[in-house]
Amino acid sequence: MGKKIFGIILVLLTILCAYYWSLIYYGIGQGVGQLKIIWGARPVEEFLSNPAFPDSLKSKLNLIARARQYAIDSLGLSDTDNYKTLYDQHGEELMWVVTACEPFRLKEKRWEFPVIGSVPYKGFFDQQKALHLKTELEGDDWDVSVRNPSGWSTLGWFTEPILSGMLRRGDGDLASLIIHEMVHATIYVKDSSDFNENLASFIGDRGAEEFIARTFGDTSRQYREFAFEDSDYRKVTQHMLRAAQKLDSLYSTFSVADSVSLKKEKKRAFIQLIVDNIDTLSLSQGRRKSKRFAKKLPNNTYFMSFKTYESKHDTMKDEWITKFHRDLRSMIQQYKKEHPSR
Repeated sequence: MGKKIFGIILVLLTILCAYYWSLIYYGIGQGVGQLKIIWGARPVEEFLSNPAFPDSLKSKLNLIARARQYAIDSLGLSDTDNYKTLYDQHGEELMWVVTACEPFRLKEKRWEFPVIGSVPYKGFFDQQKALHLKTELEGDDWDVSVRNPSGWSTLGWFTEPILSGMLRRGDGDLASLIIHEMVHATIYVKDSSDFNENLASFIGDRGAEEFIARTFGDTSRQYREFAFEDSDYRKVTQHMLRAAQKLDSLYSTFSVADSVSLKKEKKRAFIQLIVDNIDTLSLSQGRRKSKRFAKKLPNNTYFMSFKTYESKHDTMKDEWITKFHRDLRSMIQQYKKEHPSR
């Protein structure tokens, strides 16, 4: 009888493995990639005590340590072992994230994963695998993009090191990134990437603003730089969110009778207008933002990224001001009660 039950269980496991093989294979690849980085990371102290390590980068490591402690002590984010080690990328990219969107509707493709649920992106530690998926999705008529993330969160499942590429960021931007990822390790809602990313972005930006002001002073060069960059980004974000709404309205006018070529031309012309109008924004840095799209116009995934990361920012800001009286710690504690990470 025991052998029979064991045989049934073995058959069922075999069927499950066969059915979920692509997910299992993907998970193994992600685990190996993550562990490779963790094993290759060295304690921050080794770099700080190394005379050959540049002083400018040592100051960035010290800034990360201070931002991390500020996020724990002042904001109430979870204290983990993250960002106590450094992985030297040697100037190479480590991860590629694929996103996809319907060609004539701002509706993203989502991938299902155990524990984290449904998310609108798929990450790889292998560039060729990411590009293969991109080609496959484009063959099915999706708008697709592949980007290199500055950092990522494993929601506490793995220890996350500092990546050497992060150290190229400005002080405020670097602090925002660290706090952003720490929010993910503190608060996470399954199947709600919009909420998770908007919350992390909002707290990352506002937390960094507070941290830079307290660390360097609100009249410092570091604070002014962050304030200008943040103001410019907010203007670009609002432009793109308005544009996304209008773009979706354009798509709603398309009929079944319209040819694909006509739809593509109307889409291209409208996106070109959106890009051209970026330069009408009054930005402190004064650079022409449209230049980045001179060779290739953005597709629907670009506009969806603003909806995923920034569409709830104003609502959260209003709540932060009216309900929590600009107290980020109180806001975070409330969200922790409502949405525990585990």
